[in-house]
Order: sequence, then C-alpha cells, then structure tokens
Amino acid sequence: MKLALNPDVLNAIDPPIAEAHSWIEGREFPADKPLLDLAQGVPSYPPAKEITEHVAERAALFETAQYTGIKGIPELRETLANHVSQRYRGYVAAENILITAGCNQAFCLAIQALARAGDAVMLPVPYYFNHQMWLEMLGIEPIHLPFRHDRAGVPDPKEAAALLTDETKAIVLVSPGNPTGAVYPPAVISEFRDLAAERGIALILDETYRDFLTDEQGPPHDLIQKNHWDETLVQLYSFSKTFSLTGYRIGAVSASARVIDAVAKVMDTVQICTPRISQDAALFGLKHSWPWVAEKRALLAGRENAMKRVFRENDLGYELISAGGYFAYIRHPFELQSAREVARRLADEQNILCLPGSFFGPGQERFLRFAFANIEASDMDELARRLQASAAQAP
Repeated sequence: MKLALNPDVLNAIDPPIAEAHSWIEGREFPADKPLLDLAQGVPSYPPAKEITEHVAERAALFETAQYTGIKGIPELRETLANHVSQRYRGYVAAENILITAGCNQAFCLAIQALARAGDAVMLPVPYYFNHQMWLEMLGIEPIHLPFRHDRAGVPDPKEAAALLTDETKAIVLVSPGNPTGAVYPPAVISEFRDLAAERGIALILDETYRDFLTDEQGPPHDLIQKNHWDETLVQLYSFSKTFSLTGYRIGAVSASARVIDAVAKVMDTVQICTPRISQDAALFGLKHSWPWVAEKRALLAGRENAMKRVFRENDLGYELISAGGYFAYIRHPFELQSAREVARRLADEQNILCLPGSFFGPGQERFLRFAFANIEASDMDELARRLQASAAQAP
C-alpha cells in the first residue's frame, strides 16, 4: 500500500523555476547567441567584499555556531528598527521586528500567525507563486484580485473591497511587484491600508525590492508615520536581495508586538531561529554597506531604463506593461498560443529563458515575466533583436 501524502501539498503547483530550468537542461549555447536567463530574479553580482570578509572572521567564533534568540539577535533587531524608522519617517521598535530565514519564510510565518484552514487571504493577480502555493498547502482560500494591465499592474482598492469576505484575514501586496515590477503609488497603498483597517484584517506588504526604488525623495508609503500603524500593517523585508545574500536566507517581519509574539511561536517550531552567520552578515550590511547598495541600485536602474528604452524605441511585437525592482511584465503578441508555449518557443528558438504569466495566476496567458536584473544593460538591444525575430517567425 502506498504511503498517503497530504493532498493540499500534492495539489499545489510544482515549483515553477525548476520547471523553467528543465526546458534548457543539458543544452549548450553558442557564443554568438548565448543564453539570456530572465527566469529567476537573483542578484547577478556577489556580496560586498567587506561583508564576506566579516563573515569569514565571524565563522571562526563559537558563538556564531550557536542558536540566537527566536526573534533574532537583539542588535540586529534594534538596528533594523532604527533603519526602518528613518527610511519611512515613523517609529518602529525592536519589539516590532522578528528576523527570518528569507522573505519567503517571513510570509509563511506571518500567514500562519494570522490565518488557518478555512480562512481566506486576498492576493492580487498576477501573484508571487510561492504565496499562492503556501495558502493552498494550508487550506486557506486565496481570493484573487483581478489584474489591471490598464493600470500598469497596480491593483484597484475599490475592486478589492467588493471581493472581501467575512472569512478574509489579510490582503497581500508586493511593491515593487513580483512578477509585474509595478511600483504602487503611496496613495494606493494607503487606500489598501484603510480598507484593511476598516475590515479589521491585516495588510501584509512585501517590500523585498524596496532598496532598488530609484526615487529616493521620500518613503515608499506613509503607513509607518501613522499612529498605531502596527494594528494593521505587517511588513515583510529581504536582506537577501539588498546585500546579495540569497543563499544566506535572511529577511524580517515588522508588525505589532502581539503579532511578532505569535510569529515567534511558529518560528520556534519551524526553525528555532535564523542562522547566526546570516544575521551577522545582515547586521554588518545594515551598518556599513549602504554605499555599495547605492552602486547596485544605480546598476539596476540602468538595466531597467535600458529595457524600457528598447521597448519604447522599437516595434518588437511585445508590449511592456510595467517594470521595476527586478522584473518586467510583458504582453506577448500571440493570441492563439498559451504563455507556456510562447516561453518554451523563446527558450528553444531564441535562447531566452523567461517565465510564462500562467505561473502567476488565472487570466495571464498573454503575459511573460522577464527578470531584467539578471542581464546587463548592454544585453537589452540583443534581447530586442531576438524578440523581433520571434514575432516575425511565429506560426
């Protein structure tokens, strides 16, 4: 007799990045047409040398091999709280912070603290697929807020209000977006916050890519400036992208002390604490590496601008819907082909690896996600040439 497995896990979608990489497994790419890998959004550069040197020193210490407190190293929590307070021009205390093993874990812990099987959580479409997968595995109903490509990927709070149910425990937003790259205007984020507060539910705001926003004139939103911000907002963050530490798995949750205490119970059961060496790396980065981060922000801004330029200046047959952070969301021109078919053909014929919009929810068959952060600005003209060729050669 076969061992029974959890059907909620079995019925969740398979990891999409692994599927995309399987399309090119075993292939070799010629020098005159190398692979343009736009699939997974990962930093294309190593961490700052100062961070890796610090980690090497810390690795020799016994304390680095030991557990930390469940919520994280006190100094890291305090330093991050001060950084967030300054960045958002509000007040966050160390008691509002819990350090996680990456932003994915931050989301998972927060959801388990806020909702259970039979509850509902709202996800704007296109959603980050790991968010959908986690809800499915827990038996939590995802409420899909329809995609608004006419709003450049920015969801509509009024539509959200009409779709909320009595079982809804949270609204999830990601800005800058994954997969769309859309940067939500502060006014829109505030509307969602007000909606969540009115309904007595959480607004989970994933800001993994906030340190790559090119507009440094003000905070991404004013939610933390409001009194009692933590009664509604649950903010998620990733050191992994900011300091190019994806393999270290290091992120954070910011919320009320009550929510943080609940998240800590889940953390203790799942992992006990985030690895000490990762926390040491993040703490050093927070204290010393912002000039390096500024250089990388400018680098990625150059790649984003180069991508926008080639779409603006050329008739590619493909349409740029939105771009920001690490990603661009693209409308393909083939009405009779699925997004997966188009993505597979780009991989097979043009050596472009990207993700089909269907990985990110219903109604996305006309779209593709490009992780422009993975390639150089100088590669964008070559990308444009290959897209033009694919449009011309389509059956």
